[in-house]
Amino acid sequence: MRKKNLNRGAEEKGVDISPLIDMVFILLIFFIVTTVFIDERGFEMPGSNNAQDENDSDVEPVVFRVTRDGDVVLDGNIVGLGAVRRTILNASQRETVPVIVEVEEGSRSGLALRVYDEALMSGAESPSFKIAD
Repeated sequence: MRKKNLNRGAEEKGVDISPLIDMVFILLIFFIVTTVFIDERGFEMPGSNNAQDENDSDVEPVVFRVTRDGDVVLDGNIVGLGAVRRTILNASQRETVPVIVEVEEGSRSGLALRVYDEALMSGAESPSFKIAD
């Protein structure tokens, strides 16, 4: 007896993935459109418009100097990191005081950023960095 090949005339069946690809693209577009972008503040360099506006005011800025020895200096006295917030809070009771962080060449950048963060947390509006002479 002869065997009949039943699959001879039938088409090969497969999974159609085009609806899956369409769905992935629709989800991708949905997530791109609904994503919320955060506007982050950056550092202001001396010479930007805001730094020049602060220099034009009559208020004397508070200048912290970060030395290469790892000290934080205010008016020639070593004050340390703990005095940054207290100094700015005392100075800003009268009005908004500009804050400048002078950084000596060869000093630790982490300490300079910690002074900057302390100034921000104490209410300084836009502290700026300056490279010390």
